[in-house]
Amino acid sequence: MVARSQRTRSHYATRLVGGALTAGALVIVGGTYGIVPATADPASAPANAGEAVQRLIDLSRQSEQLNQQALNAQSDLDTKVTAAQDAEQKAVDAAGVLDAAKQEVKRYQPVVDRAASSALLGSRTNRLTSLLVSSSPQQLLDQMSIVDLVGARTSDQLSQYLKATQAATAAETTARAAADAAKAASDQADAVRADLESKRAALQGSMAGVIAAWGQLSAGDKSALAGSMFPPGFDRDSLLKGLVPGSGTSALAAGLTRVGDPYVWGATGPDQFDCSGLVQWAFHQVGKDVPRTSQQQSTYGTPVDEKDLQPGDIVFFYSDISHVGIYAGNGLMLHASTFGVPVQVAPMGSTPFHSARRF
Repeated sequence: MVARSQRTRSHYATRLVGGALTAGALVIVGGTYGIVPATADPASAPANAGEAVQRLIDLSRQSEQLNQQALNAQSDLDTKVTAAQDAEQKAVDAAGVLDAAKQEVKRYQPVVDRAASSALLGSRTNRLTSLLVSSSPQQLLDQMSIVDLVGARTSDQLSQYLKATQAATAAETTARAAADAAKAASDQADAVRADLESKRAALQGSMAGVIAAWGQLSAGDKSALAGSMFPPGFDRDSLLKGLVPGSGTSALAAGLTRVGDPYVWGATGPDQFDCSGLVQWAFHQVGKDVPRTSQQQSTYGTPVDEKDLQPGDIVFFYSDISHVGIYAGNGLMLHASTFGVPVQVAPMGSTPFHSARRF
């Protein structure tokens, strides 16, 4: 385990190169990026070059984790906001149905009022009454027909009133439930929004620390840490021979065109990336809509065993799946590493492997 940890630190160290961004803190404000000067605390100055390098490695790793966490929180917020909007629309629709139901009840209310008044006053019009007041057989028949018609109409209207009242009661229950659901969805969105702001604040502080630590490295340290864009013997043309359009291999080909572009927290291209942003961008070029974060990407596609990896497969690292790259064959991966390190092809054996997927 100690050896593995040392290899991991060495892996990060050999990938760091300077000059990608000036010594300033990259801050996120409303989804945009800006540079503000970073200041190092003299009291926390590293004792030696080795300590400075290690601090940079540790801070870079922390920033990468916080970056993915903030992206996940943003994705969660987007989902919650959509759910809240849908719930609010359902509440509006339910309120509309309730208003219509109330109007229907109101339409039949006069009939109910008249029937109630008649019952209260003891007024009753029936066939016997018609017989007593009729002066001829024809008048009797006419009055009896009218009584039957009025009775049938009143009964039908009272039945419609009952149905309208039941519909209004059901609509009121639905409207109340929809309003409650809308409020709950809105509250959930507010909670996630607060969590996102907290993660963004933590990320900004971590980024400032990374850049300050980078600024404390000597030119010699930066030069020693600089690595090449491709490992010795890597043949891009041979790797991409016979690629299948729309496959992971063609996504790898698209990604390889971005080698040398800078790493920027939260970036998705076209000329700067974070790790999951590069994967998403590469597959978008071949017509595949891949999720935004490394954790989300780890559930997309189909699982692949490490021993069965093929160029174009997606490889994930660390127990929290906070780093991702595209497998490039022979134990190599294409990835956007961390601040100061451009997109490059590098060995993946020294990074704690988690899983792999085929998109």
